[in-house]
Amino acid sequence: MAVVPRLFIDAALGKGAEIALEKDQAHYLVNVMRRKDGDPVRVFNGKDGEWRAEVAQATKRAATIKLAEQTRPQHAPPDLWLLFAPVKKSRTDFIVEKATELGAARIAPVFTRYTNSERVRMDRMEALAREAAEQTERLDLPDIAEARTLDQTLDGWDAARPLIYCDEGGEVPPMLKALGGLETGKLAVLIGPEGGFSEDERARLKSLDFVRPVSLGPRILRADTAAAAALALIQSAWGDWD
Repeated sequence: MAVVPRLFIDAALGKGAEIALEKDQAHYLVNVMRRKDGDPVRVFNGKDGEWRAEVAQATKRAATIKLAEQTRPQHAPPDLWLLFAPVKKSRTDFIVEKATELGAARIAPVFTRYTNSERVRMDRMEALAREAAEQTERLDLPDIAEARTLDQTLDGWDAARPLIYCDEGGEVPPMLKALGGLETGKLAVLIGPEGGFSEDERARLKSLDFVRPVSLGPRILRADTAAAAALALIQSAWGDWD
């Protein structure tokens, strides 16, 4: 059975609607996937569920689809945010991709004292999240936040959202034990840089009532591994995996 392409469409979805695809999407559908008039497509927009559609018109440079029926209603993912200190390009790519696959509702780069990447590309992060959502049956895209410093992030924080941060130093509870004491519908996890948090940063984090330090086990994990491990633990205990 041929794979039915799945696309994120930035437009309202409804029965009978005809939508012209963006240039890159048309190229992918027609020139990469070799789809022709009448071929099936699945689409979603993060608001109207998933829809079955078909190619209404296709040329080498453009394509239009026509929506037939909704196949899945929209539902909200867990209100789970990932904050992370950017690392080298390919590993930041990995974090964004896996965070999307693991259901993070928001992905936010946070610059710390020991962050070893000086810039992040919002457009690249958004493209990676979009591709990951298309491939993993998500009905929405995660919000990709502008990069901010740790101080800026903490200064404007909503204290009603607990912030868990992975702390490599000191006696801190394991992740699953810390999650067991939470009674909230929203949560955020912060992954620090390869060099860890500075003493000043760690002291500030520990001074805040809404912050909880946790451990990810006896081994020191790379930042990209830690992000995936933390999200997987949270989803298994608190998220939509049950």
